[in-house]
Amino acid sequence: MDLQMMLLDVIYFILRGSVRIVFRPRTKPIDGELVLITGSGGVLGRLFALEFTWDLGPRLVDVTNRVEVYCTADEVRTDLGRNVTMLVNNARVVARERLMDCPDELVERTMKVNCHALFWMTKAFVPQMKEQNHGHIITIASVLGLFSTACVEDYCASKFSAVGFHESLAHELLTEEFDGVKTTLVCPYIVDTGMFDRCKIRDEVALFLAPLDPEYCVEQAMNAILIDQPLVCIPRTLMKAQLSNVVTYRFMGSDKCMYPFIETVCLAYRPSCCHRTDYIEKKHPLLSQ
Repeated sequence: MDLQMMLLDVIYFILRGSVRIVFRPRTKPIDGELVLITGSGGVLGRLFALEFTWDLGPRLVDVTNRVEVYCTADEVRTDLGRNVTMLVNNARVVARERLMDCPDELVERTMKVNCHALFWMTKAFVPQMKEQNHGHIITIASVLGLFSTACVEDYCASKFSAVGFHESLAHELLTEEFDGVKTTLVCPYIVDTGMFDRCKIRDEVALFLAPLDPEYCVEQAMNAILIDQPLVCIPRTLMKAQLSNVVTYRFMGSDKCMYPFIETVCLAYRPSCCHRTDYIEKKHPLLSQ
């Protein structure tokens, strides 16, 4: 039965993709949504702000500092009297150094901005989305979170982490039936923002795969967001390698295979979070001391 459902899912994705080529899905209204965009001082962040027509003043927040993120989240809820309903995780940096020549502090900075900040932003704003079963989480990752390349180990590692984090969170929301909280993972090719100046691929390929225009990149991302598309690769030709993986992954049960693991860890190492303390004391006497 599970195999039959997987095959039906494959057929559904193929048919849905074919229909969307001819008939564009209806976009959802975002009037009245409260949008928070990290990295809004950069090229893509400013363009996203314009697309969302967000006119509230910016707040200077260090997204790598979890205490500052949590405090600012409380300030936003207090000042505006409502919760953020659309979270765009867009902040990103790169060390621009070979790993062996790169100061450790720059490597840590890349991981903190591109990866760790996702944890703090999610913990600060997503619980309220789950309470209302309404919201949208957008992660601006990169194709370098799907396919790596040389000499940018810090960036590739951080973007692979961002992709993994986003997909795990998306699986959790689906499994726990928070169907009103949508997720969109955006994986663009190199965008012409100046971050990767002088990056070069084969001349023959560059004719068909030049760095993306920032306006085009944001436009394609917005198209996906407004139709609640879970994943968009820009250009879209990069998506073909991903769609079949999603169906197979769910068929294998891999999207929720860690739930028993989490429950076991809770039971074995955190007596306060479960009721079987007698079992814990027998199996792990040191924990009871």
